[in-house]
Amino acid sequence: MNTSDTIFALSSGGLPSGVAVIRLSGPASGQAIQSLCGRVPPERRASLQSIRDRNGEKLDDGLILFFPAPNSFTGEDCAELQIHGGRATVKAVLAALEDMEGLRAAEAGEFSRRAFLNGRMDLVEVEGLADLIAAETEMQRRLAAEQASGGLSKLYDSWAKRLTHARAMIEAELDFADEDDIPGSVASQIWHDMQKLDQEILNHIAEARTGEIVRDGLKVVIVGEPNAGKSSLLNYLAKRDVAIVTDVPGTTRDVLHADLDLAGFAVRLYDTAGLRKTDDIVEREGIRRTQSSMAEAHLVLLLSAAHKPDWHEFVQGYEVPVLRVQTKADSRDASWPKSDADVIISARTGEGIPELLDLLSLHLPDLEAGGALALPTRQRHALNLTMAREQILLALGSAESGLDVQAEYLRLAGQALGRVTGRVDVENLLDVIFSEFCIGK
Repeated sequence: MNTSDTIFALSSGGLPSGVAVIRLSGPASGQAIQSLCGRVPPERRASLQSIRDRNGEKLDDGLILFFPAPNSFTGEDCAELQIHGGRATVKAVLAALEDMEGLRAAEAGEFSRRAFLNGRMDLVEVEGLADLIAAETEMQRRLAAEQASGGLSKLYDSWAKRLTHARAMIEAELDFADEDDIPGSVASQIWHDMQKLDQEILNHIAEARTGEIVRDGLKVVIVGEPNAGKSSLLNYLAKRDVAIVTDVPGTTRDVLHADLDLAGFAVRLYDTAGLRKTDDIVEREGIRRTQSSMAEAHLVLLLSAAHKPDWHEFVQGYEVPVLRVQTKADSRDASWPKSDADVIISARTGEGIPELLDLLSLHLPDLEAGGALALPTRQRHALNLTMAREQILLALGSAESGLDVQAEYLRLAGQALGRVTGRVDVENLLDVIFSEFCIGK
C-alpha cells in the first residue's frame, strides 16, 4: 500500500442512486479535477461543472468540491465529485480516473487509514466511524457517534496527560533536586492522583460488558426440549420465517439467529437445537453448539411446553441469567397446574409476548437518556486498559525500589494507554517539566 498514491473510490454506497459521490485523496487530487473538469473550483465551495474523459467526451454534469491539505478528512488534498448515480455513469467516471497516471482505486478502509496516519483521527475515532456506518439502532448510533467525535479519546488523553505529569514530577525530583525552586519530595504529591486514576480505569473497564451489549447487541439464546416452540417464537419475534417449524422433534440442527430493535438496543436472538439424548450424530453436534451458545449468552430463554417443566435440568452448570418461558398458552386448559414460569406465551396468538419483551428489557443496560456513552467497546480496549492499570499498581507498590523504577512503570502504563488510541510515546517530558518549574531561568 503506497501512501503517496492518489486514491479514489465510490463512497456513497449501492447503485443506482439519485446521487453518487466519488472521493479522491492524495497529491494529484487537484490535477485529476483539472483534467476532468478543466479547472479546480475554489476550495470548499461546490461548483457545477461538466466532467469529460481524456478524449473530451462528456460523461456527466456534477458538483465538484476541492479540500486542500491539511484541512480535509484524510489530511491530504481531497476532492469529491457528486454525480448522477447511474451504474454506467459512475463506471465511466471511475474508468476516466483509473486512466490517469498516479491514480489508483482505494483499498478497503484506506481513506480512514490515511486520516489516522496523518493525525486527523486516532484509532478509537476510526473504530467509532466504522461503527457509526454500521449502526442499526439508536443506542448503537449514540455509542458510535461518541467515539467518532472523539469523546472517548478525550477521556483516554486526559489519563495519558496525568501519567505524563506524574512522570515529569518524578524526573524533576531525580534530575533537578539541587535547584532552589524545586520543592522537596515533589513526586510524593502525585501518588494520590495515581491511586485515583487506578480506580477510574478500573470503573471504566467494568463497563466493557455494557459497551459490548450496546455495540454488538444483547445475546439471547433460546433453549429447551424439542418441540418446545423455540423456532416458532424466533419467527414470531423476527416477523419472518427464519427457522423451519414442524411437529418432528429435532428439526433445528444448527444455531439460527434474528436481530431485534428493543428500546433502541440491538437484541440478537439465537434459536438452537432441542436439548435431549439422541444417537443422531448431526443432532448431537447441534446440541453441542446449543450448549456452547448458552455459555456465551447474556441471557437464556428457557422454553418448555410441558405441564410440569424441570427447569433446573436444562440450565444446571451455566452461570447466566435465565427466563423461564412456558409456551403454547393457547392449548392450556383449567386442568393444567399453576406454572412457576416467569411468563406464559403463545407464538400462535401472541399472548404473553409483550410481557416477555418487558422482561427482556430489564436485562438491557440502564443508560441515562442523553448522557455521554464513553464506554470501551472492543476487547483490545479492555486488554490495554487492564495492562495500563497493572503498571500503575506496580508503580504504586514499588516505593522501596526507587523513583526511577516507579517512573518506568508509569512509562509502560502510558504506553499501554497509548496503544488504545494509537498514540504511543508522543509525550515530551521536558516540556512539562519546564512549563511547571522555573529551572534555568
